[in-house]
Amino acid sequence: MRLLLNPRVLAIFAVLIGAIWFQNTHIAHHSGGPFDVLFAHILPAPLLSDVDNPSAYVLSLPLPGALSVFDMDDKSAGAQLVLTNLQIFQIASILLIAICFSGVPGYLRTGQGDPVSRLFAGFALWLRDEVVYPVMGRDTGAKFLPYFLAIFFFILFMNLGGLLPMSATPTASIFITASLAGLTLAVMVVFGMITQGPIAFWKHLVPRVPLLLWPLMFVVELVGLFVKPFALTIRLFATMSGGHLVVLSFMGILFVFGSMNTAVAYATAPIWVGFAVFIMIIEAFVAMLQAYIFTQLSVIFVQAAIHPEH
Repeated sequence: MRLLLNPRVLAIFAVLIGAIWFQNTHIAHHSGGPFDVLFAHILPAPLLSDVDNPSAYVLSLPLPGALSVFDMDDKSAGAQLVLTNLQIFQIASILLIAICFSGVPGYLRTGQGDPVSRLFAGFALWLRDEVVYPVMGRDTGAKFLPYFLAIFFFILFMNLGGLLPMSATPTASIFITASLAGLTLAVMVVFGMITQGPIAFWKHLVPRVPLLLWPLMFVVELVGLFVKPFALTIRLFATMSGGHLVVLSFMGILFVFGSMNTAVAYATAPIWVGFAVFIMIIEAFVAMLQAYIFTQLSVIFVQAAIHPEH
C-alpha cells in the first residue's frame, strides 16, 4: 500500500489515466461495428475538440504541398498535420521518463531513494554495463549513453502503454518506428563523419577491393547503410502491430460467433479470452524485448559507423 501511495507511482497512474481519458474523450465515436472499435487500438485517430464534427481538430498545423502525403484527412481543407491519439501516448511516455528518472541521480549519489528510483537506476545501470559499454567501450559508450537510455525507455513506455485497455500503441505505426530508426541513422552518419572525417567515413564504407569493383561495392555498402534503419523500422512495427492484431483477432471471434448464435458465443468465450490473455502475457515480454533489441542493434550500428572494422 505504501508503494501505491508513493508520489511517483501516483504521478505515473495520473499520466496513464489522463492519456487514456484524453484520447477517448477527443476521438470520433466508431459506428462501423465492433471490429472498428477493436482495431482502432492500433490506428491513428485525429483528436477532435467536438467529437461530432470530424474537422474540429484539437490541434492542426498547415502543411506545404510537398508534405501533404502526411495528411491523414482528405485534402479538401488543405493539407494539415493534426494531433492524434498516438502523439498523446508519445507525450505520456516522455512524461513517464521524467517522472521515473527524477529521483535516479539522487539515488546514485547518496544510495537513498524510493522503490521507483531504485528500479530505474538498476535498469539504467544494466543498460550501461550490459548493452552499451561491452560494444562501445567505456569512453565512447559514456558519450552516447544518454541517447541510448532515452530511446530505450521511450520505446519501452510506448510499448507497455499500448497494452493498457482503451489506449493506443504508437510503435504500431510505421511512421513512428521509421522516425526512431531515422534518428539512429542520423547518429550513425553524423558522428561517423565527425569521428572519421567527412571523406574518410564514406571511403571506409567499402573494404579493400580491386579498383574496378570499388564503384559497385560502394553502391552495395551505401544500400546496406540504409538497410540497417529499415530493418529497425520493420522489426519494431511488425512485432508490435502483429501481436496486437493476434489479440484483437481472438476477441473479434467472439463478435463473429455472437452475430451467428449467442449461445455459441457464450460457450466459446472462455477459449478465446484465454487465448487473448495468453498472447497479452507474451506481448508484455515482447514489449520489453523489442525495446532492448532496437537499442542493442542501434548500439552495434553506431559503433560500426564510428569505428569501422575494415
